[in-house]
This record gives sequence, C-alpha cells and structure tokens, in this order.
Amino acid sequence: MFPRTWHPVSGVMSSKPGRAVRSAGVAPPRQTLRPSLRTAAPSLLLERELWDEGHDVVVGVDEVGRGAWAGPISVGAAVLPRDRRVYRVRDSKMLSEDERERLFDRLAAWCRAWAVGHASQEECDRLGMSAAQKLAAARAVDALGLEPDRLLIDGRWDFVGRGPTVTRRIVKGDATCLSIAAASILAKVTRDRIMRAEAEHYPGYDFDLNKGYPCPRHKAALKAWGPSSIHRRTWVFMQHLPWGLHPAAPPTQPALPVPLDGTSWP
Repeated sequence: MFPRTWHPVSGVMSSKPGRAVRSAGVAPPRQTLRPSLRTAAPSLLLERELWDEGHDVVVGVDEVGRGAWAGPISVGAAVLPRDRRVYRVRDSKMLSEDERERLFDRLAAWCRAWAVGHASQEECDRLGMSAAQKLAAARAVDALGLEPDRLLIDGRWDFVGRGPTVTRRIVKGDATCLSIAAASILAKVTRDRIMRAEAEHYPGYDFDLNKGYPCPRHKAALKAWGPSSIHRRTWVFMQHLPWGLHPAAPPTQPALPVPLDGTSWP
C-alpha cells in the first residue's frame, strides 16, 4: 500500500550520516528562481551561533500533515554541513510541488544526516494528534544516527521533548532557519509521495492532488462514498459518516455530486 521508502514498523525514511541519497536518471535543468522567492531565503545564522558555542550536531525539525484528514503525520529532521551550501532552499509552503521535488535529491545528498519519521492515521486516532506528532518526531530524531547537541524546532511548541537546554523554538522557523527549512522540504516531499501512492488505491479521493488535506472535492468525496481506511476517524465531522461501508473508492473516478448552488467544484 505504501511506497518502498515507507517503513510502517519504524515509521522512518532516512539517510544515515555520510550516505548520499540520489535518484536514478539525469539531473533536472537549472531553474530560474521566481521573483517572490528572491528575498525570502532562510539563513544559517542560528546554526553558526550554536556551532561557534561548540555544539556540533544542530538539528532542524519541522512537521507536516497535522491538519490533514487522511494519511500520516510526518516530522523531518535535518543536520546540515558547515562547509557546503544548497541554494534555492525556502520554506516548503512557499515552494510549488515541482520545486520541492527538484530540491529533494540535492538536499538529501547535502545533509550530514536526515530522517523523516511518521505516525500513521491509526496512531493519530489512538494517541491523539499531539502524542502522534511527538512519536513521529522521536522516530525522526532517533533515526539520524547522531546524538543532537541542539534542536531547532519550528513553532512555539516543543514537540520533541528534549527540554529547554537542548531545544530552541522558533516562530516561523521554516522561513528563517535553513536547517528547519531543509527538514520541512524533506518531510513534505516524503509525505506527498506517500499520498500520491495511496491515490492509486483510493482514486476517488484525489489524494494525489490534496495529499489528504481538506478541500471542497475531498469533503464531497467523503459525503458521497464515506471515509477510506486511511482517513483519521477522530475529526468531529467524520464521526457522523458511515465507516466501513466504503473502504475504497470505485476503480474509476466517478463524477462528484453537483454543489447545491449549481457551480462546479474547484
């Protein structure tokens, strides 16, 4: 059901220190940076400050998938080298899907170590979202193969749980801190690939397009066919939907019901 890079037991996709991860084939041509991205580059300011203090292993951490209706919650962790740089890295939310995919192999090869940990939709339901996010983060950090000296986490909440002496929380860190931005791209691309693979098994839900996140077509599909086996059951509106009647959408994509106002779904 999941692509080969998904490991349901450990919930981790990772590159151990010193191992480059590359895809087969010819590298894509160099792309021109969009004007809106030219002045929004995250920096190594925090990492250099910590390196200068003697902290060798500085880990950027970011989460994707918390707000999705289906699929795993994923947490990326990235350890950057001091002497090399990959350009065009931005907050994953600022990049298009194609731009993130083009960066992925370069980032994976550049990092000293990186990992993406996952908590499945079943774990999200059973543990609750906060505990599931902590579990995915623990899997990612543990899979690095390096003991973190300091952790840089996006947002106000320490979901890694190593304490204030080890962890620094950074609001909008994915837009300002290069380690966090790298972790966000690695996590986003990894999770997107999982959801695109799931779309082959559940073609009626547009997982290849919405990646399990809310949108009008996704909600219409849920109302028409009920939730699939990879949907999270604990969202309030899903508690009123019939579970188990529609484990997957029909083999071919049927037409979604027409909205009451006569318009088409986006």
